[in-house]
This record gives sequence, C-alpha cells and structure tokens, in this order.
Amino acid sequence: MKKVLFVCSQNRLRSPTAEQIFSTRADLEVTSAGTNKDAETPLTAELVAWADIIFVMEKEHRNKLQRRFKKELRARLICLDILDDYEFMDPVLVSLLENKVGRLLP
Repeated sequence: MKKVLFVCSQNRLRSPTAEQIFSTRADLEVTSAGTNKDAETPLTAELVAWADIIFVMEKEHRNKLQRRFKKELRARLICLDILDDYEFMDPVLVSLLENKVGRLLP
C-alpha cells in the first residue's frame, strides 16, 4: 500500500480536498498537512518520513519542505502547480487533482 501525503499552506482547502478524493482508494493510505505553523494539521518530520509520495500544491511548499525536512525526505516529491484559488471540494479543484494526481499514481 502506497502512503501518500498532500501538502498546501494551511491544510484547509487544497490538500484536504485531495485527501478526501483519494482516501477512497483501497491501494492508498492518504493524509494531508500544511507548511504553515498555524495549519489545521502542521507538517511534521514524522509525516514526511512516513510518506512514499508527497504531492505539494506549489513550488513554495516544495522549497519549504526540502529546507525543513532534508533528513526525513526520502519520498518522491511532486509539485502539482495548483494555486490557492479554490474552495474546499470546488469542482474545478477536484477535476484538476483527479487529472494531475490520477495519472501519477499506480
């Protein structure tokens, strides 16, 4: 089973949407977190070490993750280039995530 971590800034809109979409797959264990200290679920070294694949929404998230968790980062790290322009479960966001992430997962 692949362990997939979705990361955005606040863990309120984009990454929780991705978590909800892909949590129904039996072949995946999915969670989400945010890079900001005041995120709903802040990103931790344990989460980074746990993941097999990490999807970040923006390059800024990738850079923060690589700087803060250099030692723990062994997962494949993929930037989706999805800006913070969507509400939770926005149909356009759902479609973007299904298209971008769906083709990258086994």
